[in-house]
Formats: sequence, structure tokens, C-alpha cells
Amino acid sequence: MSESRRGSSRVQEPPLGAERARRIPHRWKERVLPVAIVRRLRDRRVRMPLYAAAGLLLAGAAWIAVTGVLARDELLAAQRSLETLRRQDLAQPAADPATAAGPPVTRTATAQDAVRSAAGHAARAHRLTTGPAWFPAAHLPVLGGPFRTVRGIAEASDRLTHDVLTPLVRTFAELESTGTDDGRHLNLSALRRVAPLLEQASRSGSRVRADVDALPHGTWLPATDRARTQLARQLDRIAPLTHDAAAAARLMPSMLGADGPRRYLAVFENTAEARGTGGLPGAFAVLRADRGRLSFEHFGNDTELSEAYADVDLGAEFDGLYGPSAPTRTWVNSNMSPHFPYAARIWAAAWQRHSGQRVDGAFGLDPGAVSGLLAASGPARLPDGSAVTARNVVDLSERASYALHPDFRQRKSYFLDVARAVAIRLLGASTDPARRTAFFSALHRQLGEGRIKVWSGHSAEQRELLARSFGGALPEGSAPLAGLVVNNAAGTKLDYYLDRRLVWAPGRCVDGQREVTVTVRLTNRAPVSGLPPYVVQRVDAPPYDTRPGDNRLLVSYYASAEATLSGATLDGRPAQLSHGAERGRPVFTLDVELPAGATRTLVLHLLEPPGDRSPLVLRQPLVHPLRARVLPNGPCAG
Repeated sequence: MSESRRGSSRVQEPPLGAERARRIPHRWKERVLPVAIVRRLRDRRVRMPLYAAAGLLLAGAAWIAVTGVLARDELLAAQRSLETLRRQDLAQPAADPATAAGPPVTRTATAQDAVRSAAGHAARAHRLTTGPAWFPAAHLPVLGGPFRTVRGIAEASDRLTHDVLTPLVRTFAELESTGTDDGRHLNLSALRRVAPLLEQASRSGSRVRADVDALPHGTWLPATDRARTQLARQLDRIAPLTHDAAAAARLMPSMLGADGPRRYLAVFENTAEARGTGGLPGAFAVLRADRGRLSFEHFGNDTELSEAYADVDLGAEFDGLYGPSAPTRTWVNSNMSPHFPYAARIWAAAWQRHSGQRVDGAFGLDPGAVSGLLAASGPARLPDGSAVTARNVVDLSERASYALHPDFRQRKSYFLDVARAVAIRLLGASTDPARRTAFFSALHRQLGEGRIKVWSGHSAEQRELLARSFGGALPEGSAPLAGLVVNNAAGTKLDYYLDRRLVWAPGRCVDGQREVTVTVRLTNRAPVSGLPPYVVQRVDAPPYDTRPGDNRLLVSYYASAEATLSGATLDGRPAQLSHGAERGRPVFTLDVELPAGATRTLVLHLLEPPGDRSPLVLRQPLVHPLRARVLPNGPCAG
């Protein structure tokens, strides 16, 4: 039974060969063929996402290319609108208000239109550079730099036009539209009302400037780097304007008598005879401010204050540098220091000693500043009918008047007439609705150039002024400085013909200090004949022979903190300079005779603390501006 079962079961089992023959076609049909199809399907499933990803990348690249071109066009359009604004800029005086683009209200309306146009273009550029294509592109390693820069430029332009320029121009428009009843004084309440808006614009401007500075600088696409640099330069012009506007809104109401009458001493500096802050203090005026109403109470000249002295203590450093010239007891030497607050304190104290009247502050301005202001106000008329204009005021007050009025008393009277006529003309322009915008634009420019300097006897206001260029402060701290200052030591008026050049050149680092070479060239371009005697007279009585036109200067160099002088030459020969200090800055001084037509070259070899920052150049405002060249600096190795 068992065998038959086993036998029958073996009979029922098919042979191995037949089984293989029967099953191989079945495997091919049911296993081999489906695997190939599956592989094809699987490959297709893999390729399709790859194709889709490639398509998306191409589409994204195309989108970035197209929107990038469109964004560039929008930014260029915004730039053109801002160029229109620059031509109408409230911070730039019109050369002649009579030929300006309409009355001030029209100019402001034009500026508003320009800002609105620029804001619209910038907003569209910002929208074009946002979204799912630009974001990942901007974050690509190495390759994403230009895309991040373009996005940053568009965003910064949008914020600049909306958060900075729009409130700034709106503020000017509001100040113009909220005039006073009589139109003869400034609306201080309106100024205080717009102060918060200007503060916000100032903060926004600082943030935008910082964000632009943080964008990639050197990418593989130079065009984006140039665009970033252009925007940064534009912000370098706009940011100080917003800061100054905000500061003016904080300071002007109280300084112009919103909380009670104020008095100021306005001193006209004659830059034909150099002094540390600019020029010799000559004519002066006492200005009264009461709730925005401005008026002059008194005009005088340096003769009136020749016997006045100031009972002020400016410290041992000041006495060590300037004590022999008696600046607190000699009016014409009162501003030998380039630190304007020292001069202003002496002026205020001297006036109080002379008149018994306390002043709340002081201003200093020179004929160059007056020229800029007259360009906006129009000419001033003298009692003889002649005109003092923006074109002739510098030459008239610093050269021609000495030939026109050789008599001392006549000349002093003439200077006083010029000062009175100019002051009244400028005061009228400041309260004239038709000229006010142009006048304050010109005023802002002269303040920025340091030709008008301001000091307040109120500590809170003075702290604010010290942080501004028009505070006239000699900078303290560790920041590097290159300061050339000259004081006329001959009593001549020959600094009208003085040219000054300065080159600051860093060298190698030795024992943890930087070698610096400073080259100063002074040229006396005075003619050897034809000048009035008063211009060329020497009151210093030098022990050597001189010719008419020869000049003499005390040449001082204000260096970086902790700098030391290792050597100096004058025209290639060793020179011994006196050493002093002022506000923590070393000062090196040399008495230099400067013959007519001659150039003297002073070279100083300094050791300064190492650093990669370029020095701040101190620019003493004289008739001809200082021509300064600062060579690139870099960090010390090791």
C-alpha cells in the first residue's frame, strides 16, 4: 500500500525538465516582463520630478532675469525722480531766487511730486524682487551675493522714499503752509509739532544706511556692486540732512525764544587774517529772538571791544598753547583755537563785561557764508546805493575795501555799514514767505560746510550742538585726526592770497605704532606790489628784513590722540616744533615766514596708534579751501 501510494505519487509528479519547460515561459510573461515595465515606470517617476525641478529652475531663472530687468528700470526711474528732487532740494540754495522754479510753495510741491514718483517706482522694484524665486536665489552659497544685493537695494530704496524722504518733504510743506498772522516771524509751534516726524525719519535713515552697508560689497556681478555704492553715497548725503532737520526741530524753538526772549552775539570773521576758527573777529551784532521774531539790537566793530576782556578759565592746555597771545584779553586773538566753543565763551564773557548784558549764545560766520546766504536772499543795499551781492561780498570785504577806504576810521565805518545792511537783508529773507525756503536751504548748506558756527550758553542745547559740524568742536576721542590750522602772526591781511595743501600718508608699523608722514605746503600768492599799505603792514616787527607782501604764520598740526613727533623738516632742513595739547590731541606748532610768491614745505614724521581708519581732516574755513589728500590706510600686520 505504501509502495503503491509512493509509486502513484511519483507518477503524478511531472518530470523536472518538463516542469522547467512549462514554467520558464510563465516566469518571462509574469515576472521578467513586468520587471522591465516597472523599471521603465520607475525611471519615468524619477525623471519626471527631475524634469519638473529643472523646469522650475529654468522658470525661476527666467523670472529672476525678467523681474530683475524690470526692477532695474523701476530703480532707474526712481533715481531720475530723485535727481529732480536734488535739483529742487530744500537743502540746496537757488543761485538766484528770481530765476528759481517758481515761488517756494511751488518748489515744495515739485519736491513732493518727485518723492511720490520715486516712492512708487521703488515700491514696484521691491515687489518685483520678492517672492519664491528671489528668496532662495539670494541665499545660494557664493552665487547668491548679487541677488541678495539687488533685493537689498530695492528694499532700501522703498524704505528711503517712504520712511525718510516722504515725511521730510511733507514736513517742509507743512511748515510753509502754517504761516504766522503777520508773516514776519517763524512758526515755532509748527516746528515743535513736526519734530516727532523728523525724529522718526532720522532714525529710519540711520537704519537704512546701516542695512545698505551690510549688503555684499564685492560680488561676481560688478554692476550690482556699483548700484549699492551709488545708493550708499546717496544715503550719505540724505542721512545728515534728516539728522540736522531733526536737531533743528529740537533746538530752534527754544533757541528762537519760544520759552522766553534770547540774545545772541553774531560775530563776522575776516578770513583775510587767519584765526583758528576761520578769521579775525571784526564787526559784530546783537540779535534778539522772541517767540520766533528776530531783530538786531546793536551793531559794533572790533574797536569797540578792543579793551574788553573775558573772565573765563579754559584750562591749562589752552593757556599753554595760547597764553602768550592773551586771547581772553585781546579781542582780535580771542579765536586762535580751532575749538569754536572756546572763542564763543570768550566773546560772550567779553560782551557781558563791556555792556553788562548777558547773551544766550554766539554765532560765527565769514564772508564765504554771507555769500552763500545772499545767493538766496538777494543783494543788500548800502547807504551810498551800492549793492553787496553773493558775487562781490568776499572780495569787497577782504580786499577791495582796503583800497577804497585807506583811512582807518572810514574803513571801520564801511565794514559796519556792510555788516548792518547784510544782517538786515538776511533777517528779512528768513521771515519772507517768498524766500524763506531758499534762505533756510542756503543756511543749512553753510552750516554743513562749517562756515557758520553756533554755540549755546544752555548746557542741554550745547551738548546737542557739539555733535554737529556747525558746533565747531575740535573732536575728542581716539578717532584719527589730520588738522592743519594757521594763525596770522604778522598782522597783515594777506591770507586772502594763501593756498594750503596737506597730504597724509601712512607708512609701515614699527613696535606697535604706525609711521605717518604729513606734508604741508603753504603758498603766498600775494602780488609784490599794488596792495594797500594796511593789507601788507607788519605789526610783528620781525628782526629780519621783509618786503611788502611777505607774510608770517603760526602753523599748527593737530594729530591723532597719543601721536608723537619723531622729526620734522621745513624745506628739507630739520625744524624744531613746539609741543602742546588741546582736548586730548597733541599739537605741534612752527613759526613760519612766508615771503610773497613763495611756497614753504613742512614735513612731519609721526608715530600714531595703529588702525585701519582714515583720519578726519580738520578744515579751517579760509578764503581758499584746504586741498587735502589722504592716502589709503590699512591694518598693521601681526
